[in-house]
Amino acid sequence: MKRGSIRSLVSTNGKVEPVQNFEAHAPIATTVKRLLVKEGDHVRKGQMLLELDDSDIRSRAARAHAQIKTAQANLAATNNSGTQEELITLGTQLIKARSARDLAQRNLDAYRRLQQQGAASPGEVRHAEETLQGAQADVSMLEQKQKDRYSPPEIARTVAEAAEAQAAYEDAVDALSKSRVRAAFDGTVFSLPVKQGAFVQTGDLLLQEADLSKLLVRAFVDEPDIGRLQIGQPVEATWDAVPGRTWTGSVSSVPSTVKPRGNRNVGETTCLIDNRDLRLLPNINLGVTIVAAEHNNVLTLQRDAMHIDDSDPYVFKIVDNHIKRQSIQFSLQNLTRVEITSGVSEGDHVALPAEEMKPLSDGASVKVVP
Repeated sequence: MKRGSIRSLVSTNGKVEPVQNFEAHAPIATTVKRLLVKEGDHVRKGQMLLELDDSDIRSRAARAHAQIKTAQANLAATNNSGTQEELITLGTQLIKARSARDLAQRNLDAYRRLQQQGAASPGEVRHAEETLQGAQADVSMLEQKQKDRYSPPEIARTVAEAAEAQAAYEDAVDALSKSRVRAAFDGTVFSLPVKQGAFVQTGDLLLQEADLSKLLVRAFVDEPDIGRLQIGQPVEATWDAVPGRTWTGSVSSVPSTVKPRGNRNVGETTCLIDNRDLRLLPNINLGVTIVAAEHNNVLTLQRDAMHIDDSDPYVFKIVDNHIKRQSIQFSLQNLTRVEITSGVSEGDHVALPAEEMKPLSDGASVKVVP
């Protein structure tokens, strides 16, 4: 029996992800005009990284801008019931029509007076009345045309055309801005799948940038160990490519569900890892050790010296060169040692399993050896 430190560990595997990640994708099908960085380069916020051929995008933007102007003119015409030239022409026609109506009214009045004097026939009066009716109809038609030249469906179509033209222009401007890729923050270009002069399709990945000074490790914890996890627990990570090196961090989230992963049922827990020397890279696989608990200056015992029968833990304590079964209580345990909280004291000797795997029995004689 001796005092020391004991840790309860959850050992598993995990995969590295950037905490802060920026991806650039091709806005249209085009070619890579200039490539100003290479994979692994450290870049500053706002630095130009890549430039696409934007000639087609500029043509689209110009066409869309012209369509906006046309749509705006059409929209103004519908709101004002016509263009300026059309409104002037319609006004002139209305003045002439009203003058003709007024003249027809005066002629009708004159024929009616003459008819009373016997100087005009009923036929002449009817003709004057028909002329006035025609003139009034012309005035009414022009006034209605001036008021409601466009029907509601025509107005709705013009409004939709204006909105469509504006959206096309905004899309072109957005694509134009994305044709020059700049660093979103200080970081490292860790993925660059394109080459200068290469043709890319719409949506193709151009590059990925990340801040690699702090990384997220997604660890896959087996179902029986999930209940031992807590936010803030220390984490140690290792990478086979750098033997002997350990990266440290802490648990940032615990699993909310269990899902199958191969032949395992696991919960995904995330850990933040300090990577100030930038050795770890996104997408690599790590060994992950989570310190579920750690006790210092406690009484510990070699784990195979403890026995359990029917949930009753005990050891074989050595008293006067004989072994005596002694019930104990324990707390933390790992693969090699267990923390004893009661039943034995510091300096006590306990029997270990015999090499020949002979069972120990209460009262048997033993010899204590160093």
